[in-house]
Parts: sequence; structure tokens; C-alpha cells
Amino acid sequence: MTSRLLACSLLCASLFAAPVWAATVARVTHLSGVLTARHADGTTKVLAVKSEVQEGDLLITAQETFARIKFIDNAEVVLRPGTRLSVEDYMFEEEAPQKDKVVLNVLKGGLRAVSGALGKRNREAVSIVTPTATIGIRGTHFGVLMCQDDCIDVQTATGRPPENGLHLDVTEGAIAATNPSGSQVIGTGQFGFVRDLNTPPVLLPPQQSIQVTMPTSISRNDGNGRGVGRANDNQCAAQ
Repeated sequence: MTSRLLACSLLCASLFAAPVWAATVARVTHLSGVLTARHADGTTKVLAVKSEVQEGDLLITAQETFARIKFIDNAEVVLRPGTRLSVEDYMFEEEAPQKDKVVLNVLKGGLRAVSGALGKRNREAVSIVTPTATIGIRGTHFGVLMCQDDCIDVQTATGRPPENGLHLDVTEGAIAATNPSGSQVIGTGQFGFVRDLNTPPVLLPPQQSIQVTMPTSISRNDGNGRGVGRANDNQCAAQ
């Protein structure tokens, strides 16, 4: 009898327990191709324009896919093909700046990003994590490309694929790339590179740099937001 009562109690508790919902932190505004979200509970969903993005989602773009995401503070990112971006934390309340926190993890691929209200009022609360360095922002518009033997489609001045590592470019404002080996501020019009965690970030001359650009259909402003990235039909381009 005791065992039956215990089992019944556990069943009732599971039936009436309050569900835990992940917070919606962004929406898809532009999409060309297949974009998948892997939720924190392990389930997956193919996203479309106007689909919600939740805190804890891993966003995955298929080959030949570009996706533009707008966050709750009006920050925007455009993902290039073959990208895996984890939205680890995104906390923004207009009246509670002390709670601000953004952590985005670029596991693979590349993106362009424009800061929103959170990044402008509390830049120390924003971190972009990559395999070779963590990026801190200073109210900015920048590009990230993580090459791991997968950038063969990226155009360069030499005609060879870019070197493996993290390629950075800044259109407006500044970013700081930091890893255990050092830190480097990259300002407007500058380019940076981080080979690995054991190599300090460095500035690159324009002729050796990579700038992430996006197709016009994704980067241009349609009247509901800002343009993100130079309008260009190439995915990335050497300077």
C-alpha cells in the first residue's frame, strides 16, 4: 500500500508540476536556406521567418544558408553558411540594467553583428565566445569568421583559403579579443586575427585581412531594421 501511495504521489507531482519555459530572446527576420534550432531540452526545430529564438538555443545554418536574427534589445546578427551559434545567455530588461547579460558562443562558422540597447548601455555585460578568444564589445558593428579547415569558399588575395583561426573586422566602434596569451583592441576599419588559445591576438594589415560580408537580400534594410554588413553577394572577401 505504501509503495502504491508513493507511486501515485510521484505521478501526481509530475502531472501538476509547473512547466519550465525557455525565454524568447530573438526572432528570425530574414532567411535564405535551412536554419535549425536545437533547444536546451534536446529537441530540434526548423525555423522560418518570424520564428522565435530561445535562450539556450543552438542555431545551426545549413550549407548555402544565411539567416538574420533580431534580439529583444534590437541587436542583430547575420549568420553565414555552416555556422553554429549557441545563445547561452540573453538577459535584457529595459528598466533593470543591473541584470544585463549576453553570452553568445560561436562554435563554428561566422557572422556579422550590430550592438543593440544592451551593448550600448552596458558593454561589459556582452561576451562573444569563440574557440580561440573571447570578444568584448564597445558599442559596435563587427564581423567574426572562425576557420577550422572549413573556409575553402572564402575569397582571398592569394587565392588560397584563409589561415585557420579567428578572423575579425570592425566597421564601427571597437572590440577587444582576449585569450590566455593576451588581448588586442580592434577599432573601426581595423582587422584582427587569433590563431589559437596559445597565440595572442594581433592586428593584421588590410591586404592580409578577411572581412565578413553578406548577400544583399540578407544584409539590406527592409524598413523594419538596420542594414547589417556591407551589401555584397560574396560570403567573405579579402581586402
